Amino acid sequence: MAVVARVFSGIKPTGSIQLGNYLGALRNWVSMQDEADCVYCVVDLHALTVPHDPAELRSATLSLGQMLMAVGLDPDRCTLFVQGHVREHAEGAWLMECTAAFGELRRMTQFKDKSESADFVSGGLFTYPALQAADILLYDTDQVPVGEDQRQHVELTRDIAIRFNSRFGDTFVVPEAVIPPSGARVMDLQHPDQKMSKSEDSPQGTILVLDDAGDIERKVKRAVTDSDNEVYFDPDGKPGVSNLLSILGASTGRSPVEAATGIESYGDLKTTTADAVVEMLRPIQARYRELAADPAETGRLLALGADKARQVASATLDRARENVGLLAP
Repeated sequence: MAVVARVFSGIKPTGSIQLGNYLGALRNWVSMQDEADCVYCVVDLHALTVPHDPAELRSATLSLGQMLMAVGLDPDRCTLFVQGHVREHAEGAWLMECTAAFGELRRMTQFKDKSESADFVSGGLFTYPALQAADILLYDTDQVPVGEDQRQHVELTRDIAIRFNSRFGDTFVVPEAVIPPSGARVMDLQHPDQKMSKSEDSPQGTILVLDDAGDIERKVKRAVTDSDNEVYFDPDGKPGVSNLLSILGASTGRSPVEAATGIESYGDLKTTTADAVVEMLRPIQARYRELAADPAETGRLLALGADKARQVASATLDRARENVGLLAP
């Protein structure tokens, strides 16, 4: 019998889920449920590293759990839970902090980027890669699907695991960063040289998964293109048009080049793309509304996921505690 790989990935409850999140990552999460032993986590503890409103964080965490189920994550086919519901993450993070070197944490590019523009820089913002390492290592994770911007974090996690194992004996599985199957690279509709983002920096350039049909149509029709009105896929020469073709193709199960077939004008491209996005998101929005109407059921499902996660995480943490020399309670 073939050994099934365990996959871990997490998402922070900040900002609204947008089209790029879904087409670029979450749709792959859904497909991996039947190919691997998948552990998916709403990483609410990571949201504490920057100033936040407590009520908004609670609401956003619940809403993100509902959104993940709405896009197709099935609690019966994967482990889906909220990070803060499994206390082993916080304790595991301390073991990781004591294993990581100060210089390693200081070199993390995301800390440099976020701290330069912040009025307040918390200690957690500096050490959160150690918490991220605990997130991964607690589940004996084999594979971590990441984009290039997160590869450095997985490399640090590998270094921490190898160092801990070398010092204290075989404890953690050393994970691998894997590039998931190519999802659509969705760019901002107003700034096609930039990735579409969960932030509010470009509201007219970002399609949210929960946008209504009218908003989606308006945003797509105002998308930046160029002046020649010729529809073909050329990301370098025609970034705005190519972005729309990527979105259209991903929404209809075709390549961007195939999506251009039969489209003669930018007006036709924008109308066709908007219609395709609306139809793709319609069932997700309907399922989200069902889940949002019964928050108690969402809480029940997330609690079941936390119970499943805790069984694995507690066993790994107990092993780490013993190997590092902590006295058993």
